[in-house]
Amino acid sequence: MEAAMAITTKYCQKELEEYGACVVTYPASWQEKCLDLKLRVAQCTSSHPVIRKIRTDCAGEFSVFELCLQENQSSAEACQPHLTRFLACVETVNLSGIANAAPQPT
Repeated sequence: MEAAMAITTKYCQKELEEYGACVVTYPASWQEKCLDLKLRVAQCTSSHPVIRKIRTDCAGEFSVFELCLQENQSSAEACQPHLTRFLACVETVNLSGIANAAPQPT
């Protein structure tokens, strides 16, 4: 998890900060108001092999978490158990051999 977060922050810091600020600014409507920024984060992270591996290995857990967020837009805290399961999955992803890989063009 730490490696993935470090890579995401390294390559997508601006996008993550803008998205995070938007979510904080619009707590009740962030899903709609911040969609473009969310897509920019997704586009940025999709080009890195570590993030691709996590997305592949933990796709089910992430989908459940994302669906929960969509269904509980005004109460993201309700999705904490789903986030916990996703993060637990991320911890199990084998990143050996790709942690230092360069981003790939998409």
